[in-house]
Amino acid sequence: MSNAKPIKHFLQISDFTRDEYDYLLERAALIKRKFKNYEIYHPLIDRTLVMVFEKNSTRTRLSFEAGMHQLGGAAIYLNTRDSQLGRGEPVEDAGQVMSRMCDIIMVRTFGQDIIERFAAHSRVPVINGLTNEHHPCQILADIFTYWEHRGSITGKTVAWVGDANNMLYSWLQAAEVFGFHVNVATPKGYEMDMSLVSTDRYTLFANPGDACAGADLVNTDVWTSMGYEEENAARLQAFAGYIVDGAKMARAKPDALFMHCLPAHRGEEVAAEVIDGPQSVVWDEAENRLHVQKALIEYLLLGRIDTQ
Repeated sequence: MSNAKPIKHFLQISDFTRDEYDYLLERAALIKRKFKNYEIYHPLIDRTLVMVFEKNSTRTRLSFEAGMHQLGGAAIYLNTRDSQLGRGEPVEDAGQVMSRMCDIIMVRTFGQDIIERFAAHSRVPVINGLTNEHHPCQILADIFTYWEHRGSITGKTVAWVGDANNMLYSWLQAAEVFGFHVNVATPKGYEMDMSLVSTDRYTLFANPGDACAGADLVNTDVWTSMGYEEENAARLQAFAGYIVDGAKMARAKPDALFMHCLPAHRGEEVAAEVIDGPQSVVWDEAENRLHVQKALIEYLLLGRIDTQ
């Protein structure tokens, strides 16, 4: 009988417990301090991360690739256009083969079902770098960023202004795990798919300004997510009035933070005065992808380490 530990994947926020997240936040803070102090930290020497990209990326690739190198390991980039996956190889077969040649895999793809099938046939941990339904690494970075600036997010109010996309669904899962509330303002025709919602920690608002009222954190995203470019003209019309501007931020709490997972379109979903203003933490948020993912990779490969 094998004594091997069961493989743990990170495919959506609900995969981890609050206790695990508390550990990851502390661990990410320690790893970030080491990075800032130029301390060499190589716990993953001779370990290999394979990064599979079906969707393009800037922050996801940079943060995973740089992070793995900084942990002493190696990162290999695979685009599905350049691999057998892009030529019709079954996802299940790809999971079997790739996981026999590396230690951990990150997949950035379209449907959540693709990464679920891949992970089910993988012999190593699989991390969701983004799917149409979930973006857990970004939300982990966002919560870490809030924690750095304001402390625990438990009991707070997060405003979401924009369409119901992978970011919102991951925020809703996080609300259940961490115990906070989400004010949701989505235009007509772009409401939540309730099959992806498993919490009641949210309130729906018809007016995006009302959703921002009293919020501790205001969050938005591009109006046209990757893969929906053909809808751009219709979305620009439907989202009129949904820009996060100074007036909306003024309705949030005085010390409210503004976040955006980037890339951003100033003048569309967010005003320049907000994203470039004093309440914006978008650059810390982007950088923190690096640190939380290093903590995540370390945890999936090595388990808990005594923080010191």
